[in-house]
Amino acid sequence: MKVKEQKLPKWFNGELYEEGAIVANRFSGEEYELNNIELSMYDFVIGASTVMEMSGGYKHTDINELRKGLDWFRKNNPEAYMVLLD
Repeated sequence: MKVKEQKLPKWFNGELYEEGAIVANRFSGEEYELNNIELSMYDFVIGASTVMEMSGGYKHTDINELRKGLDWFRKNNPEAYMVLLD
C-alpha cells in the first residue's frame, strides 16, 4: 500500500515540528503516535480549541480555521482523529 504524502495546507499558520510524538487524548487518556506534520496540526487544533473555550476566546480565534484543522485530520488520518479529537 502506498502511503500518501501529507502536507500542511496553505492556510496553516502554526509551527511545523521536526519530529512527531505520542499524544494522549486529554479526556480518555488513549494514546496515538503522530508524525511531525500531524503533531503540528494537532497542536494547532488543540490550541485553537483551548482559546475558544476561554472567556471571550471566540474574539481571538478563527472558528473556520479550527474546523479546517479538524477536517484536515479527518481526511489525512481518520484513525488518529477518532482517538484524539472526536
